[in-house]
Amino acid sequence: MIRALYSSASGMKAQETLLDVTANNLANVNTNGFKRSHVDFADLIYSKVRQSGGELTVGQPAPVGLEVGGGSRAVATTKLFTPGSMERTANASDLAIEGSGFFKVQLPNGEFRYTRDGSMHPDATGQLVTGDGYPLDGGITIPNDVNLDTLTIGADGTVSALQGGVTANLGQVLLYRFPNPAGLSSEGGNLFSATSASGDEVGGTPGTDGLGTLRQGFLESSNVEVVTELVSLITAQRAYEVNARAIKAGDEMLSTTAQILR
Repeated sequence: MIRALYSSASGMKAQETLLDVTANNLANVNTNGFKRSHVDFADLIYSKVRQSGGELTVGQPAPVGLEVGGGSRAVATTKLFTPGSMERTANASDLAIEGSGFFKVQLPNGEFRYTRDGSMHPDATGQLVTGDGYPLDGGITIPNDVNLDTLTIGADGTVSALQGGVTANLGQVLLYRFPNPAGLSSEGGNLFSATSASGDEVGGTPGTDGLGTLRQGFLESSNVEVVTELVSLITAQRAYEVNARAIKAGDEMLSTTAQILR
């Protein structure tokens, strides 16, 4: 059987993965704090007809080998943590991270997750929570007698507001970073979870220990570039077509061989 059929089929499957990842990037072009994914490919095992350096005749090594590859496959999807653009909002509790770092939030089951989405709102008790209702680690609570218009969140994460005509300290927003953020696991809902590949979290005050600073009243938009994704989409489509043509060529060669035997 012609090996090209299987090699081209693996190439088509790899391009399907690229198409799926590109489509997900485009679908999240307006998602706060979203980080685009990049697909890494690798070639498959080779059939070595003749090994490089092998002996052609006595005392004469082969200068080059003869080997035929088995196609390609997708081996990883890498999150690219390049910063997204900053968009000003009218919400005093919205936060954007300039630089590296994540907000840490707590789920109802007690587990922790990490996010770049700084869209925060006070809940019924005044606690700052995400759009899905997850509170920041450590908890920032705004008393009922505080006007949100006086809420101030500094670049270092210090939260303060006017309470009874006096500036009151309401808490501290911390940031967390990882040695290998690309090793974080995407959990959906703009959330990431730590893994053995990401390494242990390193927390601290914004602006220290390599952590970014905060900007109040801003949100970080997605880092997806539509033009780049469209180019990737076209590339995947053309590569898929070429692999399909290779399968057709292999089929025609097999058909020619079958006709010879008639």
